Amino acid sequence: MREAPAPSLTEEGTMRIDSEIQGDVIQEIRWEPSLQDKDIAVGVHDGVVTLGGFAASYREKIVAERIAGRVKGVKGIANEIQVRLPQNAERPDPEIARAAIDAIAWHIAVPEDRIQVKVENGWVRLIGEVDWYYQKESAEKSVRYLTGVKGVSNLIAVKPRVTPGGVRERIRETLQRGAEFDADHIRVEIEGGKAILRGTVRAYAEKRDAERAARNAPGVTEVDNQLIIDPYAGAAL
Repeated sequence: MREAPAPSLTEEGTMRIDSEIQGDVIQEIRWEPSLQDKDIAVGVHDGVVTLGGFAASYREKIVAERIAGRVKGVKGIANEIQVRLPQNAERPDPEIARAAIDAIAWHIAVPEDRIQVKVENGWVRLIGEVDWYYQKESAEKSVRYLTGVKGVSNLIAVKPRVTPGGVRERIRETLQRGAEFDADHIRVEIEGGKAILRGTVRAYAEKRDAERAARNAPGVTEVDNQLIIDPYAGAAL
């Protein structure tokens, strides 16, 4: 006997089954004007969305994931979309590498002298060390949408030269300033350079944003995001 799909709670506290979430993700993808290729498959199980099929660029793959994360009831995303470039977008690896190096050099937030670029079959690998997570993130963003790129592996290590004190307090202050989530339901623990997030948020997008806020704190090299998605979080406040 086939099991019934597990319901997922929305921010309003109503139950949503997988088929409803799937339908909304599909509609959001179809209505997104920046997605030229609609050959994207959507599956949902227990609130976790799996994106499959093909996209015409790496940019479209990332956009599809971002769109799915905005849908109510989504607990997680597995992005298995394959990038299938049109013939006029294909570029040889050396050309992609040169474009990536130039893009990193032009990005004011990226220390270009500490990052190496390697390209194989259109897939860009970034290697090196930086002091801040935002520098690692900025390096990836600078090459993500270059013509010919099929994917990016960001292997840049975050190794602060100086680890300031009060990291936990700094993260808490950042979370409290954020309007997109309720910091009172998030606990922060620090183990060396690793920040551990526990507690609840109301949506997948909030979980992702809380992790980004923690990564950008000085001295943080790793984030263990154990936040649980609970649409009822903060409802009694």
